[in-house]
Amino acid sequence: METIKPLNPIALELGPLSIHWYGIIIGTGLLLGLYIATNEAAKRGLQKEVFTDLVLWAVPIALICARIYYVIFNWSYYSQHSDEIIAIWKGGIAIHGALIGAIVTTVVFAKKKNLSFWKLADIAAPSIILGQAIGRWGNFMNQEAHGGPVSREFLESLHLPDFIINQMYIEGSYYHPTFLYESLWDLIGFLILLILQRLNLKRGEVFLTYVIWYSIGRFFIEGMRTDSLMLTDNLKMAQVLSVVLVITSTVLILYRRTRKGLTARYKD
Repeated sequence: METIKPLNPIALELGPLSIHWYGIIIGTGLLLGLYIATNEAAKRGLQKEVFTDLVLWAVPIALICARIYYVIFNWSYYSQHSDEIIAIWKGGIAIHGALIGAIVTTVVFAKKKNLSFWKLADIAAPSIILGQAIGRWGNFMNQEAHGGPVSREFLESLHLPDFIINQMYIEGSYYHPTFLYESLWDLIGFLILLILQRLNLKRGEVFLTYVIWYSIGRFFIEGMRTDSLMLTDNLKMAQVLSVVLVITSTVLILYRRTRKGLTARYKD
């Protein structure tokens, strides 16, 4: 039997306080995304403080919504363990819940500040997907969000470094590194969105392209995962939502391109 020790998910211990790599990685993605968005906002004629102010509201609300989303689709468990509903430190958040919370917050924020939601969303889109690409490495450190069992030979055939292969060895079996598949997909999406920002598309299309790109990748990668939130016994919620988002975003792009009066572009 192989004796492979997983990476320590705790980066630093200060007395009773444990600082996890998951939090450090998520925080790094957030700060890097904020840096990119604030600089792009300045180029687009907005004050840099706009995104700092938005993040102060969007992050905690997104976190709460991510937890609520997760609890809803695990209600059979949490209905019997209500004392654990707020125990977010034990794990259990969902990116789709976070995105819903962040989008609603941005809509309200834009209205209060008399700004275009679509302009803010277009500027933020590359930062969001880059944050997701980085954040998946937090799942890697926790040995979660992986796919089904595979052989070590399969993982070696992907030319992965040993530290990734060894971390995918969990309780006696190797698993698909779906965290890596999604991270790479998101990183490619980040580069595509940066290019689209320079093409000066109609306002809203950079963000909607993000939704389409992320949802397509998530649909296929979710099919490999073993820890999915389920809508029914046979339907994975993330896959259903991904299909809905791809269709809705595509229709919105086509509708907004044909609607008279919508002439604003990204660089306006």
